[in-house]
Amino acid sequence: MRDKPREILFMEAFVEKDENIKKLIKEKGKWENEILAGQLREKGERKVDFKTASDIPVKRLYSPIDMEEKGFDYLQDLNFPGSYPFTRGKTPTMYRSDFWIFAQYAGFGNAEEANKRYKYLISQGYSGLSVALDIPTQVGLDSDHDLAHGEVGKVGVAIDSFKDIEDLFDGISLSKPRQISTTANSIGPIWASMLIALGEKQGIFPEKYNLRLQNDSLKEFIARGTYIFPPRPSLKFSCDVIEYFANNSPSWFPISISGYHIREAGATAVQEVAFTMANAIAYIEEILSRGLSFEKFGPRLSVFLSSGMDLFEEIAKFRAMRRVWARIIKKRFKIDDSKLLALNLVCFTAGSTLTAQQPYNNLMRITIEALASVLGGSQSLLPSSMDEALCTPTEEAVTLSLRTQQILAYETNIVNTVDPLGGSYFLETLTSEIEERVLDYIDKIDEMGGAVHAIENGFFQKEISEASFRRYQRIENGEDVVVGVNKFVHNEDTNIKLMKIDPESEKRQAEKVRRVRKERDNDSVGKALGELRKRAERNDNLVPTILEAVKSYATIGEICNVLRDVYGEYDQSLTSF
Repeated sequence: MRDKPREILFMEAFVEKDENIKKLIKEKGKWENEILAGQLREKGERKVDFKTASDIPVKRLYSPIDMEEKGFDYLQDLNFPGSYPFTRGKTPTMYRSDFWIFAQYAGFGNAEEANKRYKYLISQGYSGLSVALDIPTQVGLDSDHDLAHGEVGKVGVAIDSFKDIEDLFDGISLSKPRQISTTANSIGPIWASMLIALGEKQGIFPEKYNLRLQNDSLKEFIARGTYIFPPRPSLKFSCDVIEYFANNSPSWFPISISGYHIREAGATAVQEVAFTMANAIAYIEEILSRGLSFEKFGPRLSVFLSSGMDLFEEIAKFRAMRRVWARIIKKRFKIDDSKLLALNLVCFTAGSTLTAQQPYNNLMRITIEALASVLGGSQSLLPSSMDEALCTPTEEAVTLSLRTQQILAYETNIVNTVDPLGGSYFLETLTSEIEERVLDYIDKIDEMGGAVHAIENGFFQKEISEASFRRYQRIENGEDVVVGVNKFVHNEDTNIKLMKIDPESEKRQAEKVRRVRKERDNDSVGKALGELRKRAERNDNLVPTILEAVKSYATIGEICNVLRDVYGEYDQSLTSF
């Protein structure tokens, strides 16, 4: 029989109750008495209370005693990377085998303008493209709609029809990036259909390119606001994509359940994980009710989190997210195969921490947040750009974001070992504390009847609103320091280059969509939209029918109008707080 690895022998020895721990408890008591006696005075400490950004108290010092008090078990709570509960990482080797995906969230103006930016990003070494969509596209309005005026191409690229997708990826094979993702949520089935149609047109088999859809409609009601339909049909549309991908393109990622926007709206790290997990449970329950096994779709689910400035809390949050995911899926859905419990984690550095004041400070913020993401074990990282508080990022700014990732990957050696901070008394205690608080929230949401009920009664929105208020109150009174905003403030002319969107871009896009409507086969469009209405009224999976409508060059607005007629629109004012 082969000898056990040295690491396992060490862990087994450590797990055993040790006289050293008892001795340490006595020493801790002596140390605390000395402080109380004034031999080690506290007057030099900066604050009365030290806390994380989630209001978790932080002690002066951590030791094995703190882990003992949490009931920490090395095998059950930590284990090894790639092993249940995946606290230490999704795979055994992590970045020693391959770096995370170097991705960039990008898109502005019309498809032709965004295409040039994508080609530039690929030429600079980005391995993932995340398509930023403008607001009219996200809420299902065509660019010539009255309500779209002034917003076309402003915070992302305008997409009206399949013609725009063709132009967006002109000269870019879908198989070139390691991954293509997008912000499409309420229009998830439409965006999925467009990329499927493009793959067919490029002659690329689905297994030769990698799609990751955000497709998380529930979080729109909680945090972001680009919803169209009520919560229950929105849940159905997201799950239509999950079901379709599982049956037709099982290697794709049909949803990135997004805590990122929940956090950006003002939630704490604990709320971010808890509300994301609650939404995940709702999606999984819906798909299981359709007769699909978890084995068929579960391994391709992913979670999309923010990476903020509280370095250790963020690292602990990522580790807690994997652990909570694995344990809840295992217990609630009776999944015994541990290979099905590993979580795909996508991270985006926080836009809400960036400041318009002293924008060069944002370079340091982005670097720290990217570092937390890597130390926390993400599979894909999208860093913000230093100028995002002021404008759509310039080429220079997105290049600096890429260089930040490349320096972390190639120069720091932090990728040489897996979970280098694992075993830290502070980090392990904090990870366990976040997990406990998350599970408390999950219990509350379960008592309400699940995530959809919690949305309908305004629970998520109220919790986030209160957390956001407390955060900005602390900034306002100076308790939480933001350099350049409420401390170390001075007037300066940064002379920073700003990106400006061509004011004629909206006009060109509106003319383009009108031209598409005129030149296409409108009989085919009418038949496709008529079939979509029938399928929607029967509550069928709508992806195949939307795919045919997309191929006929039906616009996003036209497709969404059919669905509005069948399912209605959501009115946030009716939500009770």
